[in-house]
Amino acid sequence: MWFSQKKQKVTQHNTTQVLANILSNGIDVSINELIQYQTKTSLINLAARKDLHGKMSGNYLARSKGRGMEFDEVRHYQTGDDIRAIDWRVTARTGITHTKVFREEVERPVFIATDLSDNMLFGSQLLFKSVQASHLAALVAWHAKERGDRIGGIVFNQYKHTELKPRSRQQGVLHYLYSLSNIHKNTSEALVNTHSENNIGEDSSQKFFDENCGRIRQLSKPGSLVYLITDGNHLSQESLRHLTNISRHCELVVCLISDPLEIELPKSDKKINVAVTDGKKKQQLLIGDKNLAKKYKQQAEELTQNKEALLTKAGARILHFSAGTTLETQLKNGITSWTR
Repeated sequence: MWFSQKKQKVTQHNTTQVLANILSNGIDVSINELIQYQTKTSLINLAARKDLHGKMSGNYLARSKGRGMEFDEVRHYQTGDDIRAIDWRVTARTGITHTKVFREEVERPVFIATDLSDNMLFGSQLLFKSVQASHLAALVAWHAKERGDRIGGIVFNQYKHTELKPRSRQQGVLHYLYSLSNIHKNTSEALVNTHSENNIGEDSSQKFFDENCGRIRQLSKPGSLVYLITDGNHLSQESLRHLTNISRHCELVVCLISDPLEIELPKSDKKINVAVTDGKKKQQLLIGDKNLAKKYKQQAEELTQNKEALLTKAGARILHFSAGTTLETQLKNGITSWTR
């Protein structure tokens, strides 16, 4: 913690304890800390929320009626109904011919896209946004595996990306977790090495985000459940165009990761000038000025509302997560709701 507060909720001691409990240092991503989410899958629910159009049998019920393994309802017989589906018991009891209707079972791959760009390497309290994004991706992957879904996706930053075709069983999850750890390490190394030839500007970062949204569009099959985990700072008309196309054929869920310092300035009884940097540019923030803090919070809220409006228009369902608290705490205490 950077600032001393009279009623400070999280002390340095219990912050260290929280990090130890989740096997993390808050900065790097290890395989062990991602594997632990295998035991926390009950925190979320990946139930289908829109029509599915898969061609293979699976664990989810399509909204369309058809001949499948799951009984749906009994209704009056209509011309063209299969006579093999007539429910003779109901027919005999009512004196009117009734037929059974079944709901088709379809398969739904889960596609996870995780943004680990250098703008995600920021955290003021507990975790970097990139670390929280990796934890969330791991939780979704383990939950999908438990339900029997095939798991695939893409992990990317502005330097490289890794595409993973949908695979079933634990091997698919571990493959994704390894990619998270590998790409996160690549982002950290490239950011630290300011003289690296990979060190690119904001315009190039925007271009890479747009391109990766295009890759998500190409890789996600109709009927898939698509998760995009990002802070949303690189949304543009091009990336929104890709996301809109994805939402037409898939269920699109965008998980926005934010840091407490991006939402509001820390409170202080005294005015303090604090230097902040993104690794390239430096800026001064005046802490303790109530008018500045109010304006800062208002601008942050407007920025968040703008992101929500754009993503909602693109057909996405939006979930918010903070990097200042563990995933388990947010989901258990209802700070973040997985359902609508």
